Amino acid sequence: MADAATLAFYQEQAPRYTMSFDQAPSRHLDGFLDRVSPGARVLELGCGGGRDSARIRERGFDLDATDGTPAMVRKANERFEIGARAMRFDQLDAEAAYDAVWAHACLLHVGRAELPAILAAVHRALRPGGWHYASYKLGTGEGRDRHGRLHNFPTEDWLETIYREARFAIADTQVYPGKGADGVMRDWMALTVRRP
Repeated sequence: MADAATLAFYQEQAPRYTMSFDQAPSRHLDGFLDRVSPGARVLELGCGGGRDSARIRERGFDLDATDGTPAMVRKANERFEIGARAMRFDQLDAEAAYDAVWAHACLLHVGRAELPAILAAVHRALRPGGWHYASYKLGTGEGRDRHGRLHNFPTEDWLETIYREARFAIADTQVYPGKGADGVMRDWMALTVRRP
């Protein structure tokens, strides 16, 4: 994620943002982790305040938590001591290093033109047979929310197509209603995919 306005929002709002959400793990996390071998190496993209990171570690996985904004990394480490590190999505350069990549509500900030390269990097970072989860706010085209954050606002078909083009096998999709940090209710889509 290299959008300056989006990064600036999270850098400035990290204290408020990380305190404003229930600290329960994301609704799809445990189901995703059930697919992954015990003790596996898991990369989290966009760890935010660290709530999912804490659950991944609690479940016994070898966690590498990352976020694109230093303020979020500090908050995650202050609250959960997870060893998070700063890394933007476009800085992911690992090769066959992870058994799973968890990306809850974060790749939705990648511009549509940049998303194929990010998904290719996720694919490279996974070992063969590795799992990847991501969730997106659905819509009809790229735009900004009332906080000025960039969103790709894809359709279901567009998302499935772009993941297949990135050579992922789609294992599961789910569309569900949810409210974002901007307070707007909309449909979301969660994808669980695998590197063949």
